[in-house]
Amino acid sequence: MVELNLTNLGASDAGEGKVHKVLILGSGPAGLTAALYAARAELEPLVLTGMELGGQAALTYTIENYPGFPDGVGGSELGELFQKQAERFGAKIEFDTARAVDLSQRPFRITGENGKYLAETLIIATGASPNHLNVPGEQELTGRGVSYCATCDGWFFKDKKVVVVGGGDSALEEGLFLTRYATSVTVIHRRDQLRAGPVLQKRAFAHEKIDFIWDTVVTEIVGTDKVEAVQLKNVKTGEESTFETDGVFIFIGHTPNTQLFKGQLEMDERGYLKVDSRMRTSVPGVFAAGEAADPHYRQVITSAGMGAAAAIEAYRLLESESA
Repeated sequence: MVELNLTNLGASDAGEGKVHKVLILGSGPAGLTAALYAARAELEPLVLTGMELGGQAALTYTIENYPGFPDGVGGSELGELFQKQAERFGAKIEFDTARAVDLSQRPFRITGENGKYLAETLIIATGASPNHLNVPGEQELTGRGVSYCATCDGWFFKDKKVVVVGGGDSALEEGLFLTRYATSVTVIHRRDQLRAGPVLQKRAFAHEKIDFIWDTVVTEIVGTDKVEAVQLKNVKTGEESTFETDGVFIFIGHTPNTQLFKGQLEMDERGYLKVDSRMRTSVPGVFAAGEAADPHYRQVITSAGMGAAAAIEAYRLLESESA
């Protein structure tokens, strides 16, 4: 068995329980799939859920491209199924968020809001968070008409006018969902064509409640106690205008939640963790999966696959060290 260095740990570190063979940060598709595979390998993995149980996928109303669900499946429902399956084989779920990590020696040390943890291997599946426009009024009106989750907040916009900022899959998926409540949904996109997939584009263009404003950016969100309008600028002509709306839903991409690992793990210029084909990071024993390490695909199924691979590699590493 590998000899783990327990020296120089605070009394609370060493005294707060066993050294976990596998500790997983994040409870999205990557984290929970890693937990399933690690649990089936009898590694008794511990999952720290982070802020969002189920990850970003749980905020999606319907996921239509995950195999095995021909009629689609709710994002939160799929997350619950992932969790239930992992727990069935012995994974432990801890509702805690990591606030600090020390990857300088093994066992790795993780400090959460509720306690401290030790781990022989670590799987990072911390996902990504939505990008902001960073325009005047956005921060002040968040929760008062500005939202980054249609599934969470759409109900509050019954019989109201809303705008969706973005042109990718998420923007159209959430825009289509908002038509359940809003009287109109106007998609504002900085280009003259969408990046979303053909099926979503076809649905959006055909929907009577959805309109588009092309080649345009939001320069300000206007309102006192709630959103009243957005200031717009055409990127080609420079023309500025005001568009009245009751809500602003922003879907312009995500930033990986990897700030915790700066200076300890190699990242690319955008902050995505660098992994090899076996999900190994620059520190032996630390693996990464899902959107924290995936700037290319960012799909539920690819995140789940990365999680499975990370858990298999953690198992193989532990096996080789115990031989």
